[in-house]
Amino acid sequence: MVSGFDKYFQIAPCFRDEDPRADRSPTDFYQLDLEMSFVEQSDVFDTIQPVMQGIFEEFGGGRKVDTEWPLISYKDAALWYGTDKPDLRNPIRMQDVSEHFKGSGFAIFAKLLEQEGTQIRAIPAPTGGSRKFCDRMNAFAQKEGLPGMGYIFWREAEGGMEAAGPLAKNIGPERTEAIRQQLGLGVGDAAFFLGGKPEGFERVAGKARVAIGEELGLTETDRFAFAWIVDFPMYEKDDEGRIDFSHNPFSMPQGGMEALQGDPLEVLGYQYDLACNGYELISGAIRNHKPEIMFKAFELAGYGEDEVKKRFGGMVNAFQYGAPPHGGCAAGIDRVVMLLADEANIREVILFPMNQRAEDLMMNAPSEPANEQLRELRLRVLPPES
Repeated sequence: MVSGFDKYFQIAPCFRDEDPRADRSPTDFYQLDLEMSFVEQSDVFDTIQPVMQGIFEEFGGGRKVDTEWPLISYKDAALWYGTDKPDLRNPIRMQDVSEHFKGSGFAIFAKLLEQEGTQIRAIPAPTGGSRKFCDRMNAFAQKEGLPGMGYIFWREAEGGMEAAGPLAKNIGPERTEAIRQQLGLGVGDAAFFLGGKPEGFERVAGKARVAIGEELGLTETDRFAFAWIVDFPMYEKDDEGRIDFSHNPFSMPQGGMEALQGDPLEVLGYQYDLACNGYELISGAIRNHKPEIMFKAFELAGYGEDEVKKRFGGMVNAFQYGAPPHGGCAAGIDRVVMLLADEANIREVILFPMNQRAEDLMMNAPSEPANEQLRELRLRVLPPES
């Protein structure tokens, strides 16, 4: 962008040093990368959507491809889905129901809500209103390391319906009815509840939402559902309480320099991901192209100007010549192919897949280097300490 190319794209091999996962190769991947000058977030979205939509329409095997891609804030994605890469084929949205448990007869949740930063969330389960199903999902939560999930289910009764389950007995009919109305549930439906600080239960809540959708047949299996996740927080507190970057440190903070004068935990970045069927397919950002804003952004995370120049000198020097505002994104090609092929593991679509230890067993790589090779590189391998 600084050199005068106002837009470009490339299909590039990339190398990473990250832990392997089912949807992520441990060593390398291919991406469709694009960058453009003088663009805003919406311009990037408008550019890449026809490309991705066309790929899935042509190679998706006749499955439905959504044409409306909603914008969901990171905060809402965490609340509604328990993840920043939601599967929108599943219609279930979690909701905050804390107000119904404050001062209630269910002491566990009532006392929990007296602590700062705690919350009670409900996972609606349309058609899940049986004790057998509720007990099964409670066992699911226990396998995930939680004490369990509270639940309420609604069944037919003389004169209408009644709420059943331990929670319903503890909080009483008035609060139970308020919860039912908020969640839009009726006879034959259920709701599950988790409480605490969201960071402590959100991951399990997200997995429970997926499991409930699949078990009850609510998730559409012949569809590609896309959503842009936006408004990522720039900063978070680490385990020791220090401010650190939570995502891409080179993104432009929303509000520019002015936003960096207040509470760092309130600063949002122009960062975005494209989620599809529970996977992240694209990540991108509007870049921070102003050195003074970049220095301030890193200063809040504990990096002085000299440290930034030392680590990222090439970028800093380039920006001194005047960088245009610019942004872009990159799509993971291997992951796109994995979805199109209806595979759950990315190793099924990679030519030379690696195992969990980043080894290619067919090629016997990496292999032990010869002494001559080490000498050429002026390297010496030390034996492990006993």
